[in-house]
Amino acid sequence: MQIINNAEQLKTRQRQERETYPEALGLRIHRAISWLARAEQCDDLDGRFIFLWISFNAAYSNDLGTIAIAESKQFGNFLSKLVELDDQQRLYNITWQKYTSAIRVLLDNKYVYQPFWNHHNRIPDYENWETHFKASKQAANIALANKDTAKVLGVIFNRLYTLRNQIIHGGATWNSSANRNQLRDATSILGDLVPFLIEIMMDNKNAHWGEACYPVVE
Repeated sequence: MQIINNAEQLKTRQRQERETYPEALGLRIHRAISWLARAEQCDDLDGRFIFLWISFNAAYSNDLGTIAIAESKQFGNFLSKLVELDDQQRLYNITWQKYTSAIRVLLDNKYVYQPFWNHHNRIPDYENWETHFKASKQAANIALANKDTAKVLGVIFNRLYTLRNQIIHGGATWNSSANRNQLRDATSILGDLVPFLIEIMMDNKNAHWGEACYPVVE
C-alpha cells in the first residue's frame, strides 16, 4: 500500500471512501485534512505550526459532554491508540529514522517544559521544576532506548503543547528569534506526523474514535 504524506493525497482518498466512514469519523477526517492543506500553503513557521496543530486537534478531539479530561491525556490516549493500530509501522519508522536528534533537542529545552513557566510565574509547588525536568528527560531517554514509540510521542506532544499555548495565547511574538529553533523542529515533526495520523484513522474506520466536537447542526 502506498503511504500518503500530504493533504492532496489524503483528500483524494477521502473522497473515494467518505461514504463508508461513520459520520463522526468522517467529519473529523474532513476537518483535519482541510487544516493540513492550509498548513501546507504557509511560508512562515508560526502560521504553519498553528494550522498543523489545528489539524492534529481536529483529528484527536472528542465531544466528551460534561466529562473533564486534560487535553494532554486526550491526545496521549489518541497517540497510543494510533501506534497500536499502525500495522505499517509508519509512526515507529519516522520517529526512529528521522527525528531522534530533534526529539533530544526538544527534551533538553526548558522553554517548552510547562513546569519551568509555572515556577517562573510564581505558581506554588513548582520550586523543584529542575528535578522534575531531569526526571522527565531520564524517563524519555529510557523510552528512546527501548524504542517505546507511544511514550516518546506522548512526551514530545506535551512539549509541543506548551509551545502551542505560548503562541495561541499571545505569549510569543510572530517571527520571534527567541523561539525559532524549537518552532522549526516542532513544525517539521508535526508536518510529517499529522498526515500519518490521519491516514491511520482512515485505515481503521471501524475502530471506536468517539464523537466529533461541534458537529454540523442544521
